[in-house]
Amino acid sequence: MGMGIYLKALLFLIIFCILHYAYDLTHWGFLTPFCGVEENVFQHLKMAFWSYFFVSLIEYFIVERKLGRKFFWYPRLLSAITVPWFAILIWYLVPALYGKVEFLILEAMWAIFATYSSGLIGAIVERNMEIASKFRSEFKIAVLILFVISAFLYVWFTYNPPWIDLFTSPEARAVASR
Repeated sequence: MGMGIYLKALLFLIIFCILHYAYDLTHWGFLTPFCGVEENVFQHLKMAFWSYFFVSLIEYFIVERKLGRKFFWYPRLLSAITVPWFAILIWYLVPALYGKVEFLILEAMWAIFATYSSGLIGAIVERNMEIASKFRSEFKIAVLILFVISAFLYVWFTYNPPWIDLFTSPEARAVASR
């Protein structure tokens, strides 16, 4: 089948952590489209998207290229699109049910759990999609369009964030620009 779902989720978590801190540690401009450059929801969505895609590339070059299955990419691209949203759904459970976490270690542990879990769910979804092993043209086109749109938005809004509060509130932006 490919790399195991638990290993894939672990690699996703590792790459996510790398993308979370790589830009801050290096300030290399070429990392900006892929790495978190601010602490906001959108940057975390972006890091999850690219992390899952990069893990899928690793999986392809290490495992799948030898197998030559033609339906490898569509489930993975769809998982790359949806894993960021799985992460948001899982992560926001604690703020919804508990409120603000006052202890940094607990917040970090929950973030690690949410990230790993979202990667695991993405791997489970793609593995179940592989069982079909046949995808209609409409599905393939839809996945490709959504993947391209996602990649475009994650890069574009890194450099040109809109006014929408998913990125930052207008008040926070006004304070930051002073």
